[in-house]
Amino acid sequence: MNRIETRMKTLEERNEKAFITYITAGLPNYEKTKEIIKTSMEAGCDVIELGIPFSDPVADGPVIQDASFRAINNGATLAKTFEMMKEIRAEGVEQAILFMMYYNHVYHLGVENFVKACIESGVDGLIIPDLPFEEQYELKNELSKYDNAPILIQLVAPVSKQRIPMILENARGFVYCVSQMGVTGNGANFHKEIREYLENVKAVSKIPVMMGFGIRTYEDVESLVDTIDGAIVGSHFIKLLDESAYDCKVSADYIREFKSKLND
Repeated sequence: MNRIETRMKTLEERNEKAFITYITAGLPNYEKTKEIIKTSMEAGCDVIELGIPFSDPVADGPVIQDASFRAINNGATLAKTFEMMKEIRAEGVEQAILFMMYYNHVYHLGVENFVKACIESGVDGLIIPDLPFEEQYELKNELSKYDNAPILIQLVAPVSKQRIPMILENARGFVYCVSQMGVTGNGANFHKEIREYLENVKAVSKIPVMMGFGIRTYEDVESLVDTIDGAIVGSHFIKLLDESAYDCKVSADYIREFKSKLND
């Protein structure tokens, strides 16, 4: 098991819900990104989604699009993010970190080179929203060659029951349930049949089921907490960081409060 799977197993043994946050790599700079990662983990964040800035996202709403734009203008790149990962691992950070990214980065670097760079820098998982399940074979094949390669996290949208088992058959880590149609950051405008959808995924999944997209506070998921194994906050967390001028205490307090309520 890698770090993500190990953390999920620990939470299961403790009967705890997971809390996952999203951070844009290189914003406002890489030193601050490292600081946010460390303080977020210390505050109780179970997995960090490290967003790789990209010019043409398909899943990100205005908040994360703007964050990526500013990070790119500040010089953020995939290569620099790999270097930051090496630094943070050398500094003793052993918690689970995954990349939330788009396939253009992988394609540009080359699948083999990309996977090797992930291994060398200690990346635990990958979420690639624009890589359809049916087209994952090349990346999966390369990942399967190494015991210490990152795992590919599967996204499941509110689709038909028939498609869910196929996507989740060999899924690892956790399932990312997209809780609304459209892009991130639209507030708690969840799919009208959200509970039935989550229950369908939960019935099929052998691994923890996480809910993401549109979540801001614990109250957004309170009525569904008995159905999910954890929550993911992206756009709201980026907005919180921006509004607090990247005050790590503010973000850490938010994580502690959300995590505590999830597990009351």
